Amino acid sequence: MLPDHHPFLVRLLAAVEHDLPEVAHWPLDHLCYRVDSAQRYAAINEALAEHGVLLAESTIGGRPIATYRLHRPLRFKGRSIHVIEVPAPKPGSAYPEGWEHAEFVADVPLATLVEAHPQLPWELDDLHKTLNPDLRLRYAGFSVKFHERSLEAVIAGEQGSRPERA
Repeated sequence: MLPDHHPFLVRLLAAVEHDLPEVAHWPLDHLCYRVDSAQRYAAINEALAEHGVLLAESTIGGRPIATYRLHRPLRFKGRSIHVIEVPAPKPGSAYPEGWEHAEFVADVPLATLVEAHPQLPWELDDLHKTLNPDLRLRYAGFSVKFHERSLEAVIAGEQGSRPERA
């Protein structure tokens, strides 16, 4: 269905844990898998529907983004990753297919995280969003985002339901 997530997470965690050692104790909320065409978006969604439940498909930034809760989570070094996000390609933008980013739920306010690590090249554009603000760090070939609430909790709140527990 999806390529092995292990090589991606080895690189990602090595980079982010070097910069933010506390991330080792934070929930890895979800992974994002990018596709390169509308046809691949449909095919990946069809495959994920067999292995999970569609939590939401929303139009964000002019393109659909599907979010699935897997029946059997991905596992990595004691972590269980239940949620996968799949954005359709933006019109006119070409992306290579593959794992693109991971998102963590921080156990401190995001502003505190920035204050504690002022040397990091934080992207603060989405820090003041009203719904699920986030911070981003970009690395070579991937990025990492940080939130105060899980994506599943945000979706459940929008839909007026409760998120499933791990």
